[in-house]
Amino acid sequence: MPSIFSRIVAGEIPAHKIAETDDYLAFLDVFPVVKGHTLVIPKQEIDYIFDLDDELYTGLMQFAKRIAPAIEKAIPCKRIGVSVIGLEVPHAHVHLIPMNSMADMNFNNKLKMSSDELAEVAARIRNFL
Repeated sequence: MPSIFSRIVAGEIPAHKIAETDDYLAFLDVFPVVKGHTLVIPKQEIDYIFDLDDELYTGLMQFAKRIAPAIEKAIPCKRIGVSVIGLEVPHAHVHLIPMNSMADMNFNNKLKMSSDELAEVAARIRNFL
C-alpha cells in the first residue's frame, strides 16, 4: 500500500505544495509544530532516509536547502531547524521548521490550522522562491 506521501505525489490526496521537481516535493505539514513547518520528500517511496542512494539523499538535502531560505523570509524566525525522525510515515522525509527557540521543535505540540491558513502560508513561502 502506498504511503500517504506517495498518494500526495500521485495527486490522490491534496497538499499545500511549496516546490516540486521531477524527483522531490516540498509541502506544508497539515499538523505543523509551528506555522511554516514544511516536509521535503523524495518522490520515490523509500522508508528509511539512510536507505536512499547517495544521489537521491544528496539531492534531497540540496532541494531542502533551496526551500529553507524562502521559509525563513516568509515566516520570521531565528533559523530553520531540520529534523529527520522517520517513524510516523514510512517514506523518507525531512522536516524544515521555523525556529525562535528549541521549544519550536517539540513534535508533541501540534497547531490546528485551517486549509485556508495553510494555503496562505504556502503562498507566502512560494513568493520567496
